[in-house]
Amino acid sequence: MLVKTTTANGIATIELARPDARNALSRELIAELGAAVDAVSHDATVRVLVLGGEGKSFCAGMDLKAVADDPVAMGDMLRALSRTSRAIRRLSIPTVARVQGAAIGGGCGLMVVCDFAFTHAEAKLGYPEVDLGICPAVVAPWLMKKIGAGAARAMLLAGGTMSGDEGFRRGLATHLVAESELAGAAQAFAERLAKGGPNAIAATKRWLNELDGSLDDAVADEAAEISARIIAGDEAQSRLRAAWSR
Repeated sequence: MLVKTTTANGIATIELARPDARNALSRELIAELGAAVDAVSHDATVRVLVLGGEGKSFCAGMDLKAVADDPVAMGDMLRALSRTSRAIRRLSIPTVARVQGAAIGGGCGLMVVCDFAFTHAEAKLGYPEVDLGICPAVVAPWLMKKIGAGAARAMLLAGGTMSGDEGFRRGLATHLVAESELAGAAQAFAERLAKGGPNAIAATKRWLNELDGSLDDAVADEAAEISARIIAGDEAQSRLRAAWSR
């Protein structure tokens, strides 16, 4: 089991459960995450979702090394991540990312697609895709909605990573707390959110998603195809092989 879900007092907690690999996103993990999100969407007792990761990291990004010799499988993973990100965004309940350690690439994408994100100053966040010859098209729409077009442009074109403190200042996280307080702070905030009127929250989320384009499947589908096409190219493949051989 690569994803675990627990539910108590109206709060569902979905945890990526691949700590030995820093919760990197394999094909199987993405599939299980999508199924877990779908199950939460059909549970009328759930008022809030907390998305977290077991171990020292939230999510180290896509586990592309697992499909190193199969660019088609890489593309399929990107498409699956796009669909799962949309499912998280379109939940009718508030979503809270609990981000410790690393949230890199696709992991940072999961962080920003949530309504709220808690992290700590020592975390490692960001989008190093262009450094590896990869196009971060899948995460770009969500990042633009989170921090604005100009700030997202600067972040994605520059690549690299940043500390949790800098990520908070640049808008990746909504809350910055001490690492030792992360779990408790995210849980307490989720409990407060769970007291809100479910109908009002659902209507507000639906309208916000309509206003910011989160319901636009055409854009999300095109983003996945762009990322899939670039990752199958010679530039990305040679850079990835060089990175894996270090």
